[in-house]
Amino acid sequence: MADDIALVVGLGNPGPKYEGNRHNVGFMVLDVLADRIGGKFKAHKGGAEVLEGRLGSRKVVLAKPRGYMNTSGGPVAGTARFYKVQPADIVVVHDELDLPFAAIRMKLGGGENGHNGLRSITKSLGTKDYHRVRFGVDRPPGRMDPADYVLRDFSLVERKELAFELDRAADAVEALLDLGLEAAQNKFH
Repeated sequence: MADDIALVVGLGNPGPKYEGNRHNVGFMVLDVLADRIGGKFKAHKGGAEVLEGRLGSRKVVLAKPRGYMNTSGGPVAGTARFYKVQPADIVVVHDELDLPFAAIRMKLGGGENGHNGLRSITKSLGTKDYHRVRFGVDRPPGRMDPADYVLRDFSLVERKELAFELDRAADAVEALLDLGLEAAQNKFH
């Protein structure tokens, strides 16, 4: 990643109804990062709640799109344009069904793997070449519809470890910003 400003986006759905959902893990990680910066999110004309600050050596804008997951692209692209952030300096934190609970994987580019938030961002940015920090939420049990599963809260067992795992995911975001992709992958994969 370059030394310019980075845009760190957490994906989720707005409102208290969705707060504890697996799909909102991106928002949860951004809340941890906001605590580290020591600020509060504020409405921005780009269509997101934003917080400007520093994480390690990097100047960052944390952003939570205000719309629903499947419309995240417009607010992400609008916020990136406003702050003049290139796609290679965007980090999207999101839930990942194909990883066990709390497993963290980072990558640059790649497919959306059925994730509507990523699909919307890729379409709005016109590229897949942005960073992703994927937080595992595991596969749904039995024949449960994945869309229903991600809109459920974490289980009681998962919630006992969640604060620790969200903190570790925030550490991964900081490592990606400070050390670059390969070094961060070596540390967290």
